Amino acid sequence: MTKANKPADRADIFIIGGGVNGCGIARDAAGRGMSVILAEQGDLAQATSSASTKLFHGGLRYLEYYEFRLVRESLIERERLLSAMPHISWPMRFVLPHHRGLRPKWLIRLGLFIYDYIGGRKILPATRTLDLRHHQAGKALKPDFVTGFEYSDCWVQDARLVVLNARDAAENGAKVLTRTTVTGAKRTGDFWTVTTRDSVTNLVQTYEAKALVNASGPWVSDVIADKLGISSPESVRLVRGSHIVTKRLVGHDQPYIFQGSDNRIVFVIPFEKDFSLIGTTEAEHSGSPGDATCTDAEAQYLCDFVSDYLLEPVSLSDILWRYSGVRPLYDDGASSATQATRDYVLSLDKNHQPPLLNVFGGKITSYRHLSEEVLTKLADVMPVPGKNWTAGVALAGGDFAVGGAPGLIAELRVQYPFLTADWAERLIRTYGTEAKLLLGAAQVTADLGIDFGATLSEAEVKWLMAKEFAQTGEDVVWRRTKLGLKMTQSQVTALDKWMGAAAK
Repeated sequence: MTKANKPADRADIFIIGGGVNGCGIARDAAGRGMSVILAEQGDLAQATSSASTKLFHGGLRYLEYYEFRLVRESLIERERLLSAMPHISWPMRFVLPHHRGLRPKWLIRLGLFIYDYIGGRKILPATRTLDLRHHQAGKALKPDFVTGFEYSDCWVQDARLVVLNARDAAENGAKVLTRTTVTGAKRTGDFWTVTTRDSVTNLVQTYEAKALVNASGPWVSDVIADKLGISSPESVRLVRGSHIVTKRLVGHDQPYIFQGSDNRIVFVIPFEKDFSLIGTTEAEHSGSPGDATCTDAEAQYLCDFVSDYLLEPVSLSDILWRYSGVRPLYDDGASSATQATRDYVLSLDKNHQPPLLNVFGGKITSYRHLSEEVLTKLADVMPVPGKNWTAGVALAGGDFAVGGAPGLIAELRVQYPFLTADWAERLIRTYGTEAKLLLGAAQVTADLGIDFGATLSEAEVKWLMAKEFAQTGEDVVWRRTKLGLKMTQSQVTALDKWMGAAAK
Protein backbone atom coordinates (compact mmCIF):
# COMPACT_ATOMS: atom_id res chain seq x y z
CA MET A 1 0.00 0.00 0.00
CA THR A 2 1.26 3.45 -0.88
CA LYS A 3 2.11 5.56 2.15
CA ALA A 4 0.68 9.05 2.58
CA ASN A 5 2.29 11.94 0.81
CA LYS A 6 4.35 14.34 2.95
CA PRO A 7 4.48 18.14 2.56
CA ALA A 8 6.78 19.29 -0.21
CA ASP A 9 10.48 19.94 0.38
CA ARG A 10 11.97 22.79 -1.62
CA ALA A 11 15.38 23.11 -3.27
CA ASP A 12 17.28 25.24 -5.74
CA ILE A 13 17.99 22.28 -8.02
CA PHE A 14 16.38 18.85 -8.38
CA ILE A 15 18.59 16.35 -10.23
CA ILE A 16 17.27 13.18 -11.85
CA GLY A 17 19.96 10.51 -12.07
CA GLY A 18 22.61 9.20 -9.70
CA GLY A 19 25.31 8.39 -12.22
CA VAL A 20 28.60 10.21 -12.56
CA ASN A 21 27.10 13.33 -14.15
CA GLY A 22 24.21 13.66 -11.74
CA CYS A 23 26.40 13.18 -8.67
CA GLY A 24 29.09 15.48 -10.08
CA ILE A 25 26.52 18.24 -10.63
CA ALA A 26 25.11 17.71 -7.13
CA ARG A 27 28.57 17.98 -5.59
CA ASP A 28 29.43 21.15 -7.48
CA ALA A 29 26.11 22.87 -6.72
CA ALA A 30 26.00 21.85 -3.04
CA GLY A 31 29.59 23.01 -2.60
CA ARG A 32 28.51 26.48 -3.78
CA GLY A 33 25.86 26.60 -1.08
CA MET A 34 22.87 25.71 -3.24
CA SER A 35 20.15 23.44 -1.92
CA VAL A 36 20.10 20.22 -3.94
CA ILE A 37 17.93 17.12 -4.14
CA LEU A 38 19.07 14.15 -6.24
CA ALA A 39 16.92 11.11 -7.01
CA GLU A 40 18.30 7.85 -8.40
CA GLN A 41 15.92 5.03 -9.34
CA GLY A 42 18.36 2.31 -8.24
CA ASP A 43 21.70 2.32 -6.47
CA LEU A 44 24.27 5.01 -7.24
CA ALA A 45 26.22 4.12 -10.41
CA GLN A 46 23.99 1.09 -10.93
CA ALA A 47 23.86 1.42 -14.72
CA THR A 48 26.25 3.06 -17.20
CA SER A 49 28.60 4.62 -14.64
CA SER A 50 29.69 1.26 -13.21
CA ALA A 51 29.88 -0.47 -16.60
CA SER A 52 32.70 1.51 -18.19
CA THR A 53 36.21 0.39 -19.15
CA LYS A 54 37.23 2.27 -15.98
CA LEU A 55 39.62 4.74 -17.54
CA PHE A 56 40.35 8.43 -17.22
CA HIS A 57 41.56 8.98 -20.77
CA GLY A 58 41.38 11.37 -23.67
CA GLY A 59 40.22 8.73 -26.11
CA LEU A 60 43.15 8.10 -28.42
CA ARG A 61 40.99 6.78 -31.26
CA TYR A 62 38.72 9.84 -31.16
CA LEU A 63 41.55 11.71 -32.91
CA GLU A 64 40.70 9.78 -36.07
CA TYR A 65 37.24 11.36 -36.00
CA TYR A 66 38.70 14.86 -35.47
CA GLU A 67 37.28 15.16 -31.94
CA PHE A 68 40.25 17.35 -31.00
CA ARG A 69 38.38 19.60 -28.55
CA LEU A 70 36.92 16.61 -26.70
CA VAL A 71 40.30 14.84 -26.53
CA ARG A 72 42.07 17.98 -25.32
CA GLU A 73 39.46 18.68 -22.65
CA SER A 74 39.55 15.05 -21.48
CA LEU A 75 43.35 14.99 -21.30
CA ILE A 76 43.42 18.16 -19.22
CA GLU A 77 40.79 16.65 -16.93
CA ARG A 78 42.73 13.39 -16.69
CA GLU A 79 45.51 14.95 -14.63
CA ARG A 80 43.16 17.15 -12.60
CA LEU A 81 41.11 14.12 -11.62
CA LEU A 82 44.18 12.00 -10.90
CA SER A 83 45.41 14.66 -8.46
CA ALA A 84 42.04 14.75 -6.68
CA MET A 85 41.63 11.01 -6.18
CA PRO A 86 45.00 9.21 -6.15
CA HIS A 87 43.48 6.38 -4.08
CA ILE A 88 40.83 5.30 -6.64
CA SER A 89 42.76 6.45 -9.73
CA TRP A 90 46.34 5.83 -10.80
CA PRO A 91 48.55 6.08 -13.91
CA MET A 92 49.07 3.14 -16.24
CA ARG A 93 51.46 2.66 -19.16
CA PHE A 94 49.49 1.21 -22.07
CA VAL A 95 51.18 -0.93 -24.70
CA LEU A 96 49.96 -0.63 -28.29
CA PRO A 97 51.55 -3.37 -30.45
CA HIS A 98 51.99 -2.38 -34.08
CA HIS A 99 49.89 -4.57 -36.38
CA ARG A 100 51.52 -4.54 -39.82
CA GLY A 101 48.23 -5.08 -41.60
CA LEU A 102 46.54 -2.04 -40.07
CA ARG A 103 47.55 1.56 -39.33
CA PRO A 104 51.12 2.43 -40.39
CA LYS A 105 53.73 3.19 -37.72
CA TRP A 106 54.08 6.83 -38.70
CA LEU A 107 50.36 7.44 -38.29
CA ILE A 108 50.28 5.82 -34.83
CA ARG A 109 53.35 7.80 -33.75
CA LEU A 110 51.80 11.04 -35.00
CA GLY A 111 48.58 10.32 -33.14
CA LEU A 112 50.47 9.56 -29.94
CA PHE A 113 52.55 12.75 -30.33
CA ILE A 114 49.34 14.78 -30.54
CA TYR A 115 47.92 12.81 -27.61
CA ASP A 116 51.01 13.61 -25.52
CA TYR A 117 50.93 17.36 -26.06
CA ILE A 118 47.40 18.52 -26.91
CA GLY A 119 46.33 18.38 -23.26
CA GLY A 120 49.34 20.02 -21.61
CA ARG A 121 50.56 16.82 -19.92
CA LYS A 122 52.53 17.56 -16.72
CA ILE A 123 52.47 14.51 -14.44
CA LEU A 124 52.39 11.53 -16.78
CA PRO A 125 55.39 10.35 -18.83
CA ALA A 126 55.44 10.66 -22.62
CA THR A 127 55.14 8.01 -25.32
CA ARG A 128 58.08 5.81 -26.20
CA THR A 129 58.71 3.12 -28.79
CA LEU A 130 59.25 -0.46 -27.61
CA ASP A 131 61.12 -3.42 -29.02
CA LEU A 132 58.65 -6.11 -27.98
CA ARG A 133 61.25 -8.82 -28.51
CA HIS A 134 63.08 -7.51 -25.43
CA HIS A 135 60.27 -6.04 -23.35
CA GLN A 136 58.10 -7.74 -20.71
CA ALA A 137 54.93 -6.83 -22.63
CA GLY A 138 56.11 -8.79 -25.64
CA LYS A 139 56.31 -12.13 -23.84
CA ALA A 140 52.53 -12.65 -23.86
CA LEU A 141 52.18 -11.67 -27.54
CA LYS A 142 52.56 -13.67 -30.74
CA PRO A 143 56.05 -13.31 -32.25
CA ASP A 144 54.62 -11.35 -35.22
CA PHE A 145 54.42 -8.29 -32.98
CA VAL A 146 57.90 -6.81 -32.89
CA THR A 147 57.33 -3.07 -32.38
CA GLY A 148 55.07 -1.42 -29.88
CA PHE A 149 54.30 1.98 -28.42
CA GLU A 150 53.94 2.78 -24.73
CA TYR A 151 51.83 5.74 -23.63
CA SER A 152 50.09 7.03 -20.49
CA ASP A 153 46.48 7.02 -19.36
CA CYS A 154 44.79 6.48 -16.00
CA TRP A 155 42.69 3.81 -14.32
CA VAL A 156 39.71 4.79 -12.18
CA GLN A 157 37.29 2.83 -9.99
CA ASP A 158 34.24 4.20 -11.74
CA ALA A 159 31.49 3.30 -9.26
CA ARG A 160 33.52 4.59 -6.32
CA LEU A 161 34.03 7.85 -8.19
CA VAL A 162 30.26 8.29 -8.34
CA VAL A 163 29.68 7.36 -4.70
CA LEU A 164 32.39 9.71 -3.43
CA ASN A 165 30.88 12.60 -5.41
CA ALA A 166 27.48 11.79 -3.90
CA ARG A 167 28.98 11.63 -0.43
CA ASP A 168 30.68 15.01 -0.87
CA ALA A 169 27.39 16.48 -2.10
CA ALA A 170 25.55 15.07 0.93
CA GLU A 171 28.18 16.39 3.33
CA ASN A 172 27.59 19.83 1.79
CA GLY A 173 23.86 19.58 2.46
CA ALA A 174 22.45 17.81 -0.61
CA LYS A 175 19.65 15.30 -0.14
CA VAL A 176 20.66 12.11 -1.99
CA LEU A 177 17.76 9.71 -2.54
CA THR A 178 18.62 6.25 -3.82
CA ARG A 179 16.10 3.66 -5.00
CA THR A 180 13.75 6.57 -5.59
CA THR A 181 11.95 6.87 -8.93
CA VAL A 182 10.72 10.17 -10.29
CA THR A 183 7.16 9.39 -11.31
CA GLY A 184 6.39 12.82 -12.76
CA ALA A 185 7.36 16.48 -12.83
CA LYS A 186 5.53 19.61 -13.98
CA ARG A 187 5.96 23.34 -13.92
CA THR A 188 3.84 24.97 -11.22
CA GLY A 189 4.30 28.73 -11.12
CA ASP A 190 7.94 29.51 -10.31
CA PHE A 191 8.80 25.93 -9.34
CA TRP A 192 9.05 22.43 -10.67
CA THR A 193 6.80 20.09 -8.72
CA VAL A 194 8.47 16.68 -8.69
CA THR A 195 6.81 13.51 -7.43
CA THR A 196 8.86 10.49 -6.38
CA ARG A 197 8.26 6.98 -5.09
CA ASP A 198 10.69 5.15 -2.82
CA SER A 199 10.90 1.59 -4.17
CA VAL A 200 11.82 0.17 -0.74
CA THR A 201 9.25 1.88 1.50
CA ASN A 202 6.72 2.74 -1.25
CA LEU A 203 6.64 6.28 0.15
CA VAL A 204 5.36 8.94 -2.27
CA GLN A 205 6.96 12.36 -1.81
CA THR A 206 6.54 15.71 -3.51
CA TYR A 207 9.38 18.20 -3.93
CA GLU A 208 9.64 21.70 -5.34
CA ALA A 209 12.68 23.07 -7.14
CA LYS A 210 13.68 26.28 -8.89
CA ALA A 211 15.39 24.26 -11.64
CA LEU A 212 15.26 20.68 -12.90
CA VAL A 213 18.34 18.89 -14.24
CA ASN A 214 17.77 15.68 -16.18
CA ALA A 215 21.02 13.71 -15.91
CA SER A 216 19.45 10.28 -16.28
CA GLY A 217 21.96 8.99 -18.83
CA PRO A 218 20.46 6.47 -21.24
CA TRP A 219 17.01 7.26 -19.82
CA VAL A 220 17.27 10.99 -20.64
CA SER A 221 14.83 10.89 -23.58
CA ASP A 222 12.42 8.63 -21.68
CA VAL A 223 12.34 11.07 -18.77
CA ILE A 224 11.62 13.99 -21.10
CA ALA A 225 8.76 12.21 -22.86
CA ASP A 226 7.28 10.05 -20.11
CA LYS A 227 7.98 11.89 -16.85
CA LEU A 228 7.89 15.50 -18.04
CA GLY A 229 5.45 15.05 -20.90
CA ILE A 230 7.29 17.37 -23.27
CA SER A 231 9.19 17.03 -26.54
CA SER A 232 12.83 17.70 -27.34
CA PRO A 233 14.68 18.08 -30.66
CA GLU A 234 17.72 16.34 -29.16
CA SER A 235 18.01 12.65 -28.46
CA VAL A 236 20.56 10.01 -27.54
CA ARG A 237 21.82 7.01 -29.40
CA LEU A 238 21.92 3.96 -27.14
CA VAL A 239 25.13 1.99 -27.63
CA ARG A 240 25.85 -1.13 -25.59
CA GLY A 241 29.39 -1.65 -24.38
CA SER A 242 30.21 -5.11 -23.04
CA HIS A 243 33.22 -6.39 -21.12
CA ILE A 244 34.49 -9.77 -19.96
CA VAL A 245 36.75 -10.66 -17.04
CA THR A 246 39.13 -13.64 -17.05
CA LYS A 247 41.90 -14.90 -14.81
CA ARG A 248 45.09 -12.85 -15.10
CA LEU A 249 46.34 -13.33 -18.67
CA VAL A 250 49.82 -11.80 -18.38
CA GLY A 251 52.59 -11.75 -15.81
CA HIS A 252 53.09 -7.98 -15.62
CA ASP A 253 51.08 -4.89 -14.65
CA GLN A 254 50.84 -3.11 -17.99
CA PRO A 255 47.60 -2.94 -19.98
CA TYR A 256 47.33 -3.42 -23.74
CA ILE A 257 45.36 -1.61 -26.39
CA PHE A 258 44.79 -3.78 -29.47
CA GLN A 259 43.66 -2.62 -32.92
CA GLY A 260 41.19 -4.59 -35.00
CA SER A 261 40.61 -4.91 -38.74
CA ASP A 262 37.08 -3.53 -38.12
CA ASN A 263 38.64 -0.19 -37.10
CA ARG A 264 37.84 -0.80 -33.43
CA ILE A 265 40.13 -1.13 -30.43
CA VAL A 266 39.93 -3.43 -27.40
CA PHE A 267 41.73 -3.08 -24.07
CA VAL A 268 43.22 -5.86 -21.94
CA ILE A 269 43.76 -4.38 -18.47
CA PRO A 270 45.05 -5.83 -15.18
CA PHE A 271 42.01 -5.95 -12.90
CA GLU A 272 41.73 -6.43 -9.12
CA LYS A 273 45.22 -8.01 -8.99
CA ASP A 274 44.17 -11.53 -10.04
CA PHE A 275 42.14 -10.85 -13.19
CA SER A 276 42.16 -9.29 -16.66
CA LEU A 277 39.45 -6.96 -17.92
CA ILE A 278 38.74 -7.11 -21.68
CA GLY A 279 36.55 -4.61 -23.52
CA THR A 280 34.69 -3.06 -25.00
CA THR A 281 32.18 -3.79 -27.75
CA GLU A 282 29.94 -1.22 -29.42
CA ALA A 283 26.50 -2.41 -30.50
CA GLU A 284 23.29 -0.51 -31.07
CA HIS A 285 20.96 -1.18 -28.14
CA SER A 286 17.19 -1.41 -28.17
CA GLY A 287 14.92 -1.91 -25.20
CA SER A 288 15.45 -0.77 -21.64
CA PRO A 289 19.03 0.30 -20.78
CA GLY A 290 18.62 -1.60 -17.53
CA ASP A 291 18.32 -4.88 -19.42
CA ALA A 292 21.73 -4.66 -21.09
CA THR A 293 23.72 -7.88 -20.96
CA CYS A 294 26.93 -9.06 -22.57
CA THR A 295 25.70 -11.53 -25.18
CA ASP A 296 27.57 -14.69 -26.13
CA ALA A 297 28.22 -13.14 -29.54
CA GLU A 298 29.84 -10.08 -27.94
CA ALA A 299 31.84 -12.24 -25.55
CA GLN A 300 33.07 -14.37 -28.46
CA TYR A 301 34.00 -11.22 -30.39
CA LEU A 302 36.19 -10.06 -27.51
CA CYS A 303 37.79 -13.49 -27.14
CA ASP A 304 38.57 -13.67 -30.86
CA PHE A 305 39.84 -10.08 -30.95
CA VAL A 306 42.45 -10.51 -28.23
CA SER A 307 43.36 -14.02 -29.37
CA ASP A 308 44.70 -12.49 -32.58
CA TYR A 309 47.40 -10.89 -30.43
CA LEU A 310 47.99 -13.13 -27.44
CA LEU A 311 50.21 -16.20 -27.50
CA GLU A 312 47.64 -18.09 -25.41
CA PRO A 313 44.14 -17.80 -26.93
CA VAL A 314 41.13 -16.76 -24.83
CA SER A 315 37.87 -18.69 -25.07
CA LEU A 316 34.38 -18.40 -23.62
CA SER A 317 35.27 -21.00 -20.99
CA ASP A 318 37.88 -18.59 -19.58
CA ILE A 319 35.29 -15.94 -18.70
CA LEU A 320 34.68 -15.52 -14.97
CA TRP A 321 32.38 -12.49 -15.14
CA ARG A 322 30.83 -10.34 -17.82
CA TYR A 323 29.00 -7.03 -17.69
CA SER A 324 27.40 -4.56 -20.03
CA GLY A 325 26.24 -0.96 -19.92
CA VAL A 326 24.45 1.36 -22.29
CA ARG A 327 26.18 4.59 -23.26
CA PRO A 328 23.88 7.51 -24.05
CA LEU A 329 25.78 8.97 -27.00
CA TYR A 330 24.43 12.23 -28.37
CA ASP A 331 22.72 11.40 -31.65
CA ASP A 332 24.71 13.37 -34.22
CA GLY A 333 23.55 11.25 -37.16
CA ALA A 334 26.79 9.24 -37.46
CA SER A 335 26.56 6.16 -39.63
CA SER A 336 27.82 3.77 -36.96
CA ALA A 337 28.11 3.48 -33.20
CA THR A 338 31.91 3.61 -33.51
CA GLN A 339 31.78 6.97 -35.29
CA ALA A 340 29.15 8.56 -33.01
CA THR A 341 30.49 11.50 -31.01
CA ARG A 342 31.52 11.02 -27.38
CA ASP A 343 30.99 14.72 -26.75
CA TYR A 344 28.10 15.97 -24.65
CA VAL A 345 25.33 18.49 -25.25
CA LEU A 346 23.72 20.51 -22.46
CA SER A 347 20.28 21.64 -23.57
CA LEU A 348 18.82 24.49 -21.49
CA ASP A 349 15.20 25.41 -22.13
CA LYS A 350 15.29 29.22 -21.82
CA ASN A 351 11.84 29.71 -23.33
CA HIS A 352 9.97 28.39 -20.32
CA GLN A 353 10.28 28.97 -16.59
CA PRO A 354 11.27 27.43 -14.28
CA PRO A 355 14.33 26.17 -16.20
CA LEU A 356 14.95 22.64 -17.42
CA LEU A 357 18.43 21.43 -18.37
CA ASN A 358 18.86 18.08 -20.13
CA VAL A 359 22.25 16.35 -20.28
CA PHE A 360 22.85 14.38 -23.48
CA GLY A 361 25.92 12.18 -23.85
CA GLY A 362 29.25 12.63 -22.12
CA LYS A 363 32.04 10.39 -20.86
CA ILE A 364 33.34 9.62 -17.41
CA THR A 365 36.55 11.66 -17.83
CA SER A 366 34.64 14.86 -18.59
CA TYR A 367 32.09 14.61 -15.75
CA ARG A 368 33.64 17.33 -13.55
CA HIS A 369 33.98 19.82 -16.39
CA LEU A 370 30.45 18.98 -17.54
CA SER A 371 29.20 19.72 -14.02
CA GLU A 372 30.83 23.14 -14.10
CA GLU A 373 29.23 23.88 -17.46
CA VAL A 374 25.80 22.90 -16.13
CA LEU A 375 26.12 25.47 -13.33
CA THR A 376 27.41 28.08 -15.79
CA LYS A 377 24.39 27.55 -18.03
CA LEU A 378 21.95 27.69 -15.12
CA ALA A 379 23.54 30.98 -14.03
CA ASP A 380 22.01 32.57 -17.14
CA VAL A 381 18.51 31.97 -15.83
CA MET A 382 18.77 31.78 -12.03
CA PRO A 383 21.09 32.86 -9.20
CA VAL A 384 24.08 30.51 -8.89
CA PRO A 385 26.41 31.53 -6.05
CA GLY A 386 30.14 31.02 -5.87
CA LYS A 387 32.79 30.26 -8.45
CA ASN A 388 34.06 27.05 -10.05
CA TRP A 389 35.74 25.21 -7.19
CA THR A 390 36.09 21.47 -7.84
CA ALA A 391 39.27 21.37 -9.94
CA GLY A 392 41.91 19.54 -7.93
CA VAL A 393 39.82 19.40 -4.74
CA ALA A 394 40.26 15.93 -3.25
CA LEU A 395 37.42 13.49 -2.84
CA ALA A 396 37.13 11.74 0.54
CA GLY A 397 40.33 9.80 1.27
CA GLY A 398 42.22 11.34 -1.63
CA ASP A 399 44.16 13.96 0.32
CA PHE A 400 47.64 12.70 -0.53
CA ALA A 401 50.06 13.06 -3.43
CA VAL A 402 49.89 11.10 -6.67
CA GLY A 403 52.13 8.07 -6.21
CA GLY A 404 51.77 8.14 -2.43
CA ALA A 405 49.67 4.99 -2.09
CA PRO A 406 52.58 2.55 -1.44
CA GLY A 407 53.68 4.65 1.53
CA LEU A 408 50.16 4.69 2.94
CA ILE A 409 49.89 0.92 2.52
CA ALA A 410 53.15 0.36 4.40
CA GLU A 411 52.06 2.76 7.16
CA LEU A 412 48.70 1.01 7.49
CA ARG A 413 50.37 -2.38 7.94
CA VAL A 414 52.60 -0.97 10.68
CA GLN A 415 49.62 0.43 12.58
CA TYR A 416 47.46 -2.66 11.91
CA PRO A 417 49.88 -5.61 11.73
CA PHE A 418 47.06 -8.14 11.32
CA LEU A 419 46.46 -6.85 7.76
CA THR A 420 47.95 -8.85 4.90
CA ALA A 421 49.69 -6.94 2.12
CA ASP A 422 46.79 -7.47 -0.30
CA TRP A 423 44.20 -6.49 2.29
CA ALA A 424 46.04 -3.27 3.18
CA GLU A 425 46.42 -2.40 -0.48
CA ARG A 426 42.72 -2.95 -1.12
CA LEU A 427 41.76 -0.71 1.79
CA ILE A 428 44.04 2.13 0.69
CA ARG A 429 42.95 1.80 -2.95
CA THR A 430 39.32 1.94 -1.79
CA TYR A 431 39.32 4.40 1.11
CA GLY A 432 42.67 6.18 0.92
CA THR A 433 43.55 8.10 4.06
CA GLU A 434 40.17 7.18 5.56
CA ALA A 435 41.18 3.52 5.87
CA LYS A 436 42.43 4.27 9.38
CA LEU A 437 39.08 5.77 10.34
CA LEU A 438 37.34 2.63 9.12
CA LEU A 439 39.67 0.33 11.07
CA GLY A 440 39.51 2.49 14.18
CA ALA A 441 41.06 0.99 17.30
CA ALA A 442 41.12 -2.60 16.00
CA GLN A 443 44.11 -4.60 17.22
CA VAL A 444 43.19 -8.00 15.80
CA THR A 445 40.98 -9.16 12.95
CA ALA A 446 38.21 -10.16 15.34
CA ASP A 447 37.86 -6.53 16.44
CA LEU A 448 36.38 -5.77 13.00
CA GLY A 449 33.37 -8.00 13.65
CA ILE A 450 31.89 -10.57 11.29
CA ASP A 451 34.13 -11.85 8.49
CA PHE A 452 31.94 -11.99 5.38
CA GLY A 453 34.77 -13.41 3.23
CA ALA A 454 37.51 -12.04 0.95
CA THR A 455 38.64 -9.58 3.72
CA LEU A 456 35.20 -7.91 3.88
CA SER A 457 34.48 -7.20 7.54
CA GLU A 458 31.45 -6.05 9.49
CA ALA A 459 33.24 -2.78 10.24
CA GLU A 460 33.69 -2.10 6.52
CA VAL A 461 30.08 -2.94 5.70
CA LYS A 462 28.83 -0.64 8.46
CA TRP A 463 31.02 2.13 7.02
CA LEU A 464 29.55 1.58 3.56
CA MET A 465 26.00 1.62 4.88
CA ALA A 466 26.54 4.73 7.02
CA LYS A 467 28.64 6.83 4.64
CA GLU A 468 28.27 5.45 1.12
CA PHE A 469 24.54 4.76 0.67
CA ALA A 470 24.97 0.96 0.41
CA GLN A 471 21.77 -1.01 1.10
CA THR A 472 22.32 -4.49 -0.37
CA GLY A 473 25.01 -7.09 -0.75
CA GLU A 474 25.18 -6.34 -4.47
CA ASP A 475 25.83 -2.66 -3.73
CA VAL A 476 28.81 -3.68 -1.64
CA VAL A 477 30.42 -6.46 -3.67
CA TRP A 478 29.90 -5.11 -7.20
CA ARG A 479 29.92 -1.31 -6.87
CA ARG A 480 31.55 -0.13 -3.61
CA THR A 481 34.11 -2.91 -4.13
CA LYS A 482 34.63 -5.71 -6.64
CA LEU A 483 34.82 -8.44 -4.02
CA GLY A 484 32.06 -10.30 -5.84
CA LEU A 485 34.88 -11.72 -7.96
CA LYS A 486 36.32 -13.43 -4.89
CA MET A 487 33.26 -14.24 -2.76
CA THR A 488 30.94 -17.20 -3.13
CA GLN A 489 27.25 -16.73 -3.81
CA SER A 490 26.44 -18.08 -0.35
CA GLN A 491 28.72 -15.44 1.20
CA VAL A 492 27.02 -12.67 -0.78
CA THR A 493 23.60 -14.00 0.23
CA ALA A 494 24.62 -14.04 3.90
CA LEU A 495 25.93 -10.48 3.58
CA ASP A 496 22.71 -9.31 1.98
CA LYS A 497 20.62 -10.93 4.72
CA TRP A 498 22.75 -9.34 7.44
CA MET A 499 22.49 -5.88 5.82
CA GLY A 500 18.72 -6.22 5.56
CA ALA A 501 18.47 -7.00 9.28
CA ALA A 502 20.95 -4.26 10.25
CA ALA A 503 18.98 -1.62 8.33
CA LYS A 504 15.76 -2.26 10.29
